Amino acid sequence: MNSGQDPWPELPYAAWRDTSETLQLMTQIVGKIRLARTPWLNHSWHVALYVTARGLTTSPVPDGARSFQIDFDFLDHSLRISTSDGEQRELPLTAQPVAAFYGAVMAALAELGIDVKIDDKPNELPDPIRFGDDQVHASYDPDAAHRFWQVLRQADRVFAKFRTGFLGKSSPVHFFWGSFDLAVTRFSGRPAPRHPGGVPNLPDAVAQEAYSHEVSSAGFWPGGGAIDYPAFYSYAYPAPDGFATARVRPDAAFFSDALGEFILPYDAVRTAADPDSALLDFLQSTYEAAANAAKWDRAALECSLGQPRIPRRF
Repeated sequence: MNSGQDPWPELPYAAWRDTSETLQLMTQIVGKIRLARTPWLNHSWHVALYVTARGLTTSPVPDGARSFQIDFDFLDHSLRISTSDGEQRELPLTAQPVAAFYGAVMAALAELGIDVKIDDKPNELPDPIRFGDDQVHASYDPDAAHRFWQVLRQADRVFAKFRTGFLGKSSPVHFFWGSFDLAVTRFSGRPAPRHPGGVPNLPDAVAQEAYSHEVSSAGFWPGGGAIDYPAFYSYAYPAPDGFATARVRPDAAFFSDALGEFILPYDAVRTAADPDSALLDFLQSTYEAAANAAKWDRAALECSLGQPRIPRRF
């Protein structure tokens, strides 16, 4: 599975399922460290990771007067913990039990004088094993991890462009370790009905706060569960009448009744003549389906896509 110079590499889920499951748990450990130290930000934006030119990062996390940052590097395949006073620890990303990775990360933090405790029960997963006890998940295919990051990097770039076409409240493009997906969310500005909760191993209060307002949300997910392949998705909460039956682009996109959202298989983007345009079509058309069905004030909320060095006209 050597990605070479392919900007949109193959990412068959079955071939790296074990690595994906292990890597999700690794990102949950790192994400929970950020969660434990960062003040709550609406819609749980304070917990997310961000795509970098080498992998994923927490961004700076407060530690009293100093700060620290944890980075996944999918080029050198290492986890790097850096502090604002110049200290650093580096751990190899290798095939190892999650319990061993968890112990090494917490030991490295202690060596750096960072006293942090996390809930070591994974979130948003059925039948989770506590990190410190998990000897089951122990896979790490470096080429597969590299390919996954490559896809995240390309999706992050296109999502960021799509985000520029909206004047209303919009999330950053960020990576949620609980659901293991990259996402960007637009808001109508109107409150939403109380979310019912029921997400596996996630407090209902978290889901209810996350969906306090109407959204049109899109993202990338590597697969597992209801669909066993990587895909882009788009959903609305609450889902307005007519949303599921709206016509969207490109032709490979469809509404999944099982998931309650539109799906565009990653391979349809990867193999398109113009992957960027195919993905932008999906993002725009599914957003329009949500906004039109819910009667958002599109004239007030939208603008042209941004261009480098050109101020927005208004």
